[in-house]
Amino acid sequence: MKSYSRLGTYLWFIAAAISLLISMFLAVSYGAKDISLQSVWAAVFQYDSSLTAHQIIHELRLPRVLGAVITGMAFSVAGAIMQGVTRNPLADSGILGVNAGAAFSVAICFAIAPGLSYWGIIFFSFIGATATTLFIIVLGSSTPGQLTSLRLTVAGAVVAAILHSLSTGIAIYFDLSQDLAFWYAGGVAGVNWEHLRVITPIVLLAIFWAVMIGRPITFMSLGEETAVNLGVNTGRIRIVGLFIAVILAGSSVAVAGAISFVGLVVPHIARRLLGPDYRVLIPFSALLGAVLLVWADFASRMVNPPQEFAIGAMVALVGVPFFLYLARKEGREL
Repeated sequence: MKSYSRLGTYLWFIAAAISLLISMFLAVSYGAKDISLQSVWAAVFQYDSSLTAHQIIHELRLPRVLGAVITGMAFSVAGAIMQGVTRNPLADSGILGVNAGAAFSVAICFAIAPGLSYWGIIFFSFIGATATTLFIIVLGSSTPGQLTSLRLTVAGAVVAAILHSLSTGIAIYFDLSQDLAFWYAGGVAGVNWEHLRVITPIVLLAIFWAVMIGRPITFMSLGEETAVNLGVNTGRIRIVGLFIAVILAGSSVAVAGAISFVGLVVPHIARRLLGPDYRVLIPFSALLGAVLLVWADFASRMVNPPQEFAIGAMVALVGVPFFLYLARKEGREL
């Protein structure tokens, strides 16, 4: 196994942290309306609600950027965990249908209980993500043989297509197409401070929990037999890992919609740079995921201002070719 120096790891973490800070600064500073850097600085540290420029920064851009950071972290760590506990390099909460399950629950909430609180939306989004994950695992295991990466991916794609169709039907029947368009395209334009107060502690605690089980996930990623020989209770770790991934994916979909491919691309990049140790891979994936989603949101705003491009489509421009490359590579190894 390739050796990775501790100094190199520290340097990569520092580089990722600096990249994230620079990305956040640029995303907050620039947009459809030109605002001087002095006004941006003052709006962040000396907010004056009577100034329009300060309101734009404090009430629109800042929570939007922080929302991209939190959801980028969540989707990336969810993908890393799913890849580790399932040994599926194609695993991602979007590709495996988990995001679709959460979005389907949101659609039902909009149709049946339009006045539901944000806590309620997160709760039912989590329920939808959990139920979808269990159903996909059962579906992938329903035929003779082991639950392979290919079976899990196909089952997830089928379930995601079905749930998307059902969600579309609900949107048409209850006249919710405009309201639900955001959840399908994905985006952080609607994030506000209340959303951040709810989701931030959930995501950070889930990531901390993921790091705590990083060592056994590392052993599992090397093979079931290897993990068992090293004393890992693979069944328990798999359940806990998937539970954490569902928490992260469900809460993020409730904020930013069903954004796919972040959890696919980022863990592979992190693994290539720092190796397979999940105690390092998980926090590093969180940083890289935050950078990716901040830039995706920034690009979606700057392509054709004041019009905005869907952030999910921006991520897909990178994610789809990467997925096809991994699928082809996986197919050669089967």
